[in-house]
Amino acid sequence: MRVLVAGATGAVGRQLVPQLVAAAHQVSGTTRSQPKMASLRAAGAEPYLLDGLDRAAVGEVVAQARPDVIVHEMTAIPAELNFRTFDRTFAATSRLRTTAVDHLLAAARAEGVPRIVVQSYAGWPNSRTGGPVKTEEDPLDPDPPAAMRATLDAIRYLERAVTSAPLEGVVLRYGSLYGPGASEMFVRLLRRRRVPVLGDGSGVWSFLHVTDAATATVAALSQGDTGIYNVVDDDPAPVAEWLPVLARCAGAPPPRHVPAWLGRLAAGEPGLSVMTQVRGSSNAKAKRELRWTPIWATWREGFATGLDRAYPDGASERRPVR
Repeated sequence: MRVLVAGATGAVGRQLVPQLVAAAHQVSGTTRSQPKMASLRAAGAEPYLLDGLDRAAVGEVVAQARPDVIVHEMTAIPAELNFRTFDRTFAATSRLRTTAVDHLLAAARAEGVPRIVVQSYAGWPNSRTGGPVKTEEDPLDPDPPAAMRATLDAIRYLERAVTSAPLEGVVLRYGSLYGPGASEMFVRLLRRRRVPVLGDGSGVWSFLHVTDAATATVAALSQGDTGIYNVVDDDPAPVAEWLPVLARCAGAPPPRHVPAWLGRLAAGEPGLSVMTQVRGSSNAKAKRELRWTPIWATWREGFATGLDRAYPDGASERRPVR
């Protein structure tokens, strides 16, 4: 199968390309960085330099690559996160979820590409009312904090555009990613004691190792009907439970505990929301319909063994869950 990975040098792309090559797919990958083209070629992919916001360039790359499936992994995650200005922090990624996805869908239609798989997010977009774990059938948050609304609007747009397009459109809502290329910023903040438990720390998170994000994406090339799939591990957990474990595994001091009112002043409503109100996600549909099972079934093992490395044998075997 010919696969075009748009955004092939990000945290997920760096795990995905070798898995695709190992599975005997013919892989093309895009990057915005000229120096990273060599790493794509070394991994076995045909590299393309691409700005996903350039409609003509996207069309040219899709026409040249002639893919059977397009995978959209383009993001622009900043080096530092500011919850108080959440929408500004994620503005570039929001454009990749709206403008860039429109360009990919237009190119797919023009070239007759039958299937597209795109990255979305499972976590704070969930409704903050009701039970602690949500499925794909549950609505997204109808009233997010004001500073997160534009980002959630972009996620809604991406999911609606892909699942309503005249092709097979698969949306993978990745959980909160960790592992090589995805953990470093958070670990750095933990070591500086800049990630406290706010309030009671009752916000529920669902995690996903970057290797597992890649294995699910490989599965979605041929499995699953048009629709949305939560791609998360088996163990949604509240902040007060997982944050001290992550700190310990990262060699950081125990996180401080900060009252909710003070947390609101420091991190704004978005920061307080992700620490005390958000809901986790169920992976039952992805397991069933994509025939996918995470290698790191729980963040407990993943934090201990996978913060700075991918699965050493690619994804060819199952690791025992301890």
